[in-house]
Amino acid sequence: MGHPFGTIVQIGDILVSEDVIVEYFSCDYAVCKGKCCIEGDCGAPLEESELDEIERNYEVFSPLMSEKGREAVDAKGFFEIDIEGDIVTPVVPATQECAYTHFDAEGNCLCAIEKRFFEGKCPWRKPQSCWLYPIRITRLTGGGQALNLHRWDICRDAFEKGKREKVRVYQFLKGPLTALYGEEFYEALCAAAEHVLASVEKD
Repeated sequence: MGHPFGTIVQIGDILVSEDVIVEYFSCDYAVCKGKCCIEGDCGAPLEESELDEIERNYEVFSPLMSEKGREAVDAKGFFEIDIEGDIVTPVVPATQECAYTHFDAEGNCLCAIEKRFFEGKCPWRKPQSCWLYPIRITRLTGGGQALNLHRWDICRDAFEKGKREKVRVYQFLKGPLTALYGEEFYEALCAAAEHVLASVEKD
C-alpha cells in the first residue's frame, strides 16, 4: 500500500510524513488514563522558548503538582537534558513520571499546566510536544521542520479507536496544528491529504 518510502508533503519549510496523513489516531483517555505522562525513559521534549513560559507560570500550576513532582523541580530545575542531549521536562526519579503531572481524586493523570489553562488561570497551555502527540518534530538544517508519526505501545488503543472512528492523525490534531502553524498551513495540509489518500487507496 502507498509508495515504497512514503510520500513527504512539503508546505513552506514544513515536511509532513505520509503516516501523519494516512494513519488513524484518537486519544482514548478512558483506557490509558494519561500513561504518556507517567511512562517512558525521559520527560517530554521542550523548546527553549517554552522554558520561560514554565518559569513564568510555575507558581500558578505548581500547587496542582505532586509533592514528589515539586521536589524534582527543586532538585533539577524546570528542565533536564536527556541522554540524547535534548531539553525535556524533569521527571520524578523513582517513577519517571513527568514532574508537571497532576493526579485527581480518582487517580487519573492530567497535566497540571493544562488544567490551570482550562481554568483560565494560565495563558500557556502546555509543551507543544505534548499537545502535538503522536507527532514528533525534528528540526532540519536551514530552519525547517519535519513532522513524523511516533508509535508507542501504550497508545495502541488510540490507534485502534482512531480506526474505529475514521479519524486520521492530522484530523485529530487539527487544534494544535492550526494553533502552532496557522490556518493556511492546515488548509494546505488537508488539500494535500486528499491527494495522498486518493493515491494510497488507488494502490
